[in-house]
Amino acid sequence: MAPKGLDYELLNENVKKVQYAVRGELYLRASELQKEGKKIIFTNVGNPHALGQKPLTFPRQVVALCQAPFLLDDPNVGLMFPADAIARAKHYLSLTSGGLGAYSDSRGIPGVRKEVADFLLRRDGYPSDPELIFLTDGASKGVMQILSTIIRGPSDGILVPVPQYPLYSAAISLFGGTLVPYYLEETANWGLDVNDLRNAVSQAKSKGITVKAMVIINPGNPTGQCLSEANLSEILRFCYQEGLVLLGDEVYQQNIYQDERPFISSKKVLMDMGPPYSKEVQLVSFHTVSKGYWGECGQRGGYFEMTNIPPKTVDEIYKVASISLSPNVPAQIFMGLMVNPLKPGDISYEQFIRESKGVLESLRRRARIMTDGFNSCRNVVCNFTEGAMYSFPQIRLPPKAIEAAKSAGKVADVFYCLKLLEATGISTVPGSGFGQKEGVFHLRTTILPAEEDMPAIMESFKKFNDEFMEQYEDHKGYSRMSVAE
Repeated sequence: MAPKGLDYELLNENVKKVQYAVRGELYLRASELQKEGKKIIFTNVGNPHALGQKPLTFPRQVVALCQAPFLLDDPNVGLMFPADAIARAKHYLSLTSGGLGAYSDSRGIPGVRKEVADFLLRRDGYPSDPELIFLTDGASKGVMQILSTIIRGPSDGILVPVPQYPLYSAAISLFGGTLVPYYLEETANWGLDVNDLRNAVSQAKSKGITVKAMVIINPGNPTGQCLSEANLSEILRFCYQEGLVLLGDEVYQQNIYQDERPFISSKKVLMDMGPPYSKEVQLVSFHTVSKGYWGECGQRGGYFEMTNIPPKTVDEIYKVASISLSPNVPAQIFMGLMVNPLKPGDISYEQFIRESKGVLESLRRRARIMTDGFNSCRNVVCNFTEGAMYSFPQIRLPPKAIEAAKSAGKVADVFYCLKLLEATGISTVPGSGFGQKEGVFHLRTTILPAEEDMPAIMESFKKFNDEFMEQYEDHKGYSRMSVAE
């Protein structure tokens, strides 16, 4: 019988090349164990509400009224919903072309894009053009939209930090481009050296690859570091010299757990640098409603803003966005609410501040509990999570464990993470899924489990790790590699 169109051997080869560790072997095994009745703690993905984070009340009230506008006609609506939620729901409904069930412009509702532009002006101190802001179904869709526009084929390279969030490696594979890695330095708190960038570009050129763009993830995923203003200036100068478009993944900008290095946007640093940089460097910045104290991952709301992108290119991006007709409309309302928050004096303001502060303060404490917990374990060392929502400890695996993994046909950190999962129910992602230096092993876990559960989770991890090390070490006191805090 002749092969059929969706038979495996006839599939697009780029699809087969895609790897996405966050939902990979570990996740699939965890799902099997869960079906068998084992309690699983899914720390493999930054999914706050799945791990017990409560939705913020006000945005849910507004979207509920937008979803069920007949409630606004009920004479008792004021008994159920605060006046500011009712007013905001009417505002957003007036911006749509027929409520939440109607398509919007392919770039998103103009009024919401204006709210994003106003937010960017307040954040950075520089005006933003709503026509250069596209609303998307989560930041991931925006990243894929831009990468698919940039990549023409395998001779086009994208500079990506390693360790990296596997969205980038997966999307670059899918669109047939080439990932050009640059390594972050763990001993320098996951810092970035511009000389490494230059070497990466030179090596790529020697292989006939044209590097067209550079990705930064700030705050870092999986590494949790915040880039300094000086580092961002160096990166932007480098992009100017090399003619690269900078893709600024800034989805964790609300997730900051220390005061020494606040989040600074790439756009602000670029504009502060002045000409020629501020007029020449092409920048696309991404944000989302999925992270921060919102954590609305399932709503799928995001945006990207383009700076110094030629008008003809913007037209092409709009054309391709139009194929999907419209981004998810309820998520656009969530985005509007995130970028245009309640103000002092609003009826719901105090509750909103109490809820959002409560989430961030708890995450800050959890980041510390987790870092300290990992650093108390044998052969484990972990930098403090400055931002984002992950810990990325290095696991110093003994040679016997590496041999046992090889015998089992597994990468060493996959072997360790599978053993951890079977013993404790903690589902993590092995560092090899994000990329790491040869012979160095990590795992990524979110800091999202409930604060009251965190000590027990870390105790469970410590017990497993110590028993694992005992089993595979030739002698006690296997030396720990020091990593600067």
